[in-house]
Amino acid sequence: MIDLHTHTNESDGTCTPAELVRAAVDARLEALGISDHDTFAGYEKAVPEARAAGLELICGIELSTKLGSRSVHLLGYFFDPPAPAFCDYLGAMQASRRDRNRRMAERLRSLGLEVTLEEVEARGRSITGRPHFASVLLDKGFVGSRQEAFDKFLDESAIAYVPRLEPTLEEGIRRILGAGGIPSLAHPVRLGKAAGDQFEQAAREMRAAGLIAIEAFHSDHDPKLTGQYLEIARRLDLAVTGGSDFHGEAKPRVRLGSGYNGNLNIPRQVLEDLRRRWWCRNY
Repeated sequence: MIDLHTHTNESDGTCTPAELVRAAVDARLEALGISDHDTFAGYEKAVPEARAAGLELICGIELSTKLGSRSVHLLGYFFDPPAPAFCDYLGAMQASRRDRNRRMAERLRSLGLEVTLEEVEARGRSITGRPHFASVLLDKGFVGSRQEAFDKFLDESAIAYVPRLEPTLEEGIRRILGAGGIPSLAHPVRLGKAAGDQFEQAAREMRAAGLIAIEAFHSDHDPKLTGQYLEIARRLDLAVTGGSDFHGEAKPRVRLGSGYNGNLNIPRQVLEDLRRRWWCRNY
């Protein structure tokens, strides 16, 4: 069993890289992919821990991109170190995120909720995001749960949400390919209507833009959806990826490796097929 989509506290997870590696070993994972948002810091800190534990560690990234007016997440997987220019690009994305965070703190204060950027950033590490805002809102008693914080203030349709500058999906795909990585569409079910009957056409257009894989296995996917995505990937000659999207206590119902209520059991062959695609493309 493998898990290629996880997050550490270097982005919006709650486990340190070392804790995540230990949890992966305890879960008897054969391979672990760390795909933090806009940073490789969690992966880099996990490398010596994974090596000492004999765990295969996969370098990943998760980017927020735009497809029309929708925010769409894109995963990237690297089996060689990513190109330096891509790391510089991530720095620009981090600056954009911090500017959004500043404006979101201002928006919350305009609603009578005393939240400062500094106290939110104290909860984050390499990356500060909306889960850290949720923690502050909860600790200050403005909400009764992190979910309420998102529902009332932080979700894309909520009153305090502030968008940030995001690349188009096509640019994200191009950046990952240019850095020597494999781009994969994350949790396609979150595309909304496009995740249903229209998804195959949407996936076909993404493939034309350079997409190489889709995340068929995910905690949000029931067996029927997973089967549909696997069949679409087969028809379009796309690779598949899979992961729990584990965030630790930030998403307590999602378990490392096994997903939500044990709905995941991702075979190692998924990783081997992905590595083969990467090899054929880069060598």
